[in-house]
Amino acid sequence: MSSNTLTTPGAAPGAVSPSFLGGLRRSWFYRFILFPIGQMIVFIAGASILLTVLAYILAFFVPVPREGIILADQISKQLPGMIISGISIGFVYSMIALGYTLVYGVLKFINFAHSEIFMVGSVVGFEVMTRIAAATSLGAWNPVLLILVIVVSGMLVSGTLAVIVERVAYRPLRGAPRLVPLITAIGVSFVLIDGTRALMAITRNDFNLTYPINGEETSWLTTPINIVINGAAVGGTNIGGTVYETITADGVEYDSFYVDEVLFDQFYLGGLTLGGNDMRANQIGVVLAGTEIPADGTVPETERPTETLVAGQALREVQRVANVVNVRITSIIIVISAVLMLLALNFFVNGTKLGRGIRAVAQDQATAGLMGVNVNRMISLTFFIGGAFGGAAGALYGLNVGTVTPYIGFIPGLKAFTAAVLGGIGNVTGALLGGLTLGLIESFLNGVLVYFPALGQRYTDVFAFSVLILILIFRPSGLLGERVDEKV
Repeated sequence: MSSNTLTTPGAAPGAVSPSFLGGLRRSWFYRFILFPIGQMIVFIAGASILLTVLAYILAFFVPVPREGIILADQISKQLPGMIISGISIGFVYSMIALGYTLVYGVLKFINFAHSEIFMVGSVVGFEVMTRIAAATSLGAWNPVLLILVIVVSGMLVSGTLAVIVERVAYRPLRGAPRLVPLITAIGVSFVLIDGTRALMAITRNDFNLTYPINGEETSWLTTPINIVINGAAVGGTNIGGTVYETITADGVEYDSFYVDEVLFDQFYLGGLTLGGNDMRANQIGVVLAGTEIPADGTVPETERPTETLVAGQALREVQRVANVVNVRITSIIIVISAVLMLLALNFFVNGTKLGRGIRAVAQDQATAGLMGVNVNRMISLTFFIGGAFGGAAGALYGLNVGTVTPYIGFIPGLKAFTAAVLGGIGNVTGALLGGLTLGLIESFLNGVLVYFPALGQRYTDVFAFSVLILILIFRPSGLLGERVDEKV
């Protein structure tokens, strides 16, 4: 590319021209991929930094919440895990919250039956996975294809159900006072709960539905990925650490050793180790003097040393300062799925003709109708998209928690509504911000409150819903505020 396309006359060599930056901002890649991903990263980083600072401020004022517990040390050890867990559940809340905010943006009412649309998605995910397991081996399926079938099934059923609910329960009440469809939504919610419970009781004689994810065939789904930060680890891939080939056990140097009955001849110290296992003093085994290591992999008689040194440091001390994070595969699946779906939604709403139709109806139904937009079709499409996102969130949530019931939608749905209000109901970007923020708040509270005997993790929901009350009192429009166009 010639230099005059990147610079302007008189500009310093290597300077980027304003026209190039303007072209980048107008490009498809920037508008629909780079900018939305950048928003997600900024939201996650901002919320994580703020909550980390608040957690350490709490540790400053309450350094020892109970005997033997130094709160600052515990926060430091759990910080990566809290952030990862918060991102995972935050994306689930964001996907559910999008259903609330899309419907509110078009019809200006809260669809409280949306939490049950989410529940139906989780039940559909269970049914699909259970029937696949009964018909064939889950191990024979490609993991990506299996997850795709489960999630898409939940999206299609939940999206279609949302359209039916809109057509039957809400469309006849479109001209009624806002309180009427609100009460109807609550009634629809009860119908969906009891209808699902009755169906499961008839077909399965049980409504505690456990996903078949605990067998050998789906071990890839339940086996976490270990991440060891600034510690001693074996196996996996290390970034930024040092490789050592000997340990010292009770004053004797060994060039091979066992960790949980697996033989190793080297270990990593420091840096970041992905997919390996942290070395713990109570898991180290060394071969007795004069004993040969069998070539067939059989574990010989070993002894556990009293003191183990790695690179001259006591292993117990290294273990004390290391951070070990177990990342669940389902958390990774949730994040990847949510990011792809949010990118697709951003493109659909802002880059397609149907998306422009939905935005036109949200701005002014009467004028949109006069301009040739099929208002009923756009509203039905909005319900389908919101329901599909709720169904995808339900299927992913079911894979993550393992067991679902007809009542599982209430708490996640209420938290997602809190997220929508927190970000600014009616604002799609606000739903993303609110969901990620609330997920991180919940994760940090779970990590910190456990050390306070008078509170504990059972108070997490109390603090989470307190956020809703505070937002409604001090900033009812949410963090980003609802986009309201003044009509003249």
